[in-house]
Amino acid sequence: MIRFICVCIVVIGYLILSIPILLVEWVIGKFNKRAKDISSLRIIQAVFRFILKITGADITVKGHENVPADTAVLYIGNHRSFFDILLTYVLCPDVTGYVAKKEMESIPLLSNWMRYLHCLFLDRKNIKEGMKTILLAIEEMKNGISICIFPEGTRNRNESELDLLPFHEGSFKIATKAGCPIVPIAIHNSAGIFEAQFPKMRPAKVIVEYGEPIYPDKLDKEEKKHIGAYTQNKILEMLKEMND
Repeated sequence: MIRFICVCIVVIGYLILSIPILLVEWVIGKFNKRAKDISSLRIIQAVFRFILKITGADITVKGHENVPADTAVLYIGNHRSFFDILLTYVLCPDVTGYVAKKEMESIPLLSNWMRYLHCLFLDRKNIKEGMKTILLAIEEMKNGISICIFPEGTRNRNESELDLLPFHEGSFKIATKAGCPIVPIAIHNSAGIFEAQFPKMRPAKVIVEYGEPIYPDKLDKEEKKHIGAYTQNKILEMLKEMND
């Protein structure tokens, strides 16, 4: 419980104490939007690294060199833990927005930082609004902002992490319409940090592996038609290797 309490204190304390930082970042953005984007990215990455350190997680990163350095990408990952966001965000080499559920938009201060970080809020119950979010994500990618999404749509609570939920194909329109590569991310044992023994946090051995980028325009017709399933299989292959 001590780790859990410490994480809560850090999160709540940072959100409150960061109000002046939000104002400073806003001013910076008025003069240099790129500088503001990068400074917000690095600030939150530092906070997330500190939180992960508190959890005691032993994190191994594989294949990060597969992330293209010269273009925005669509990161696609499996999702079993709240910590999946922290585990992947600290590894983002450049500005990256995450697609989050609409309900998070109403959380004071947290939603302010999320907007600063180009996060988008998806209304999963409203198809029309959901499509607007997808279109916004496409525009962000065309402007050089990478996007990360967990296309299972929610945290996967199945007993085995190999039992993935179906990937929502609509998420992949972000890459196909923006003409950007997809980078599959396989996250192993992230639920071991917290969800597996809620409400306690325990040190867990976690692996975050980045697969080779998938270029939609290089896939054959059938693969492109079911690109969500194709990407899911790539992630599943990496997870199976980790579980061997």
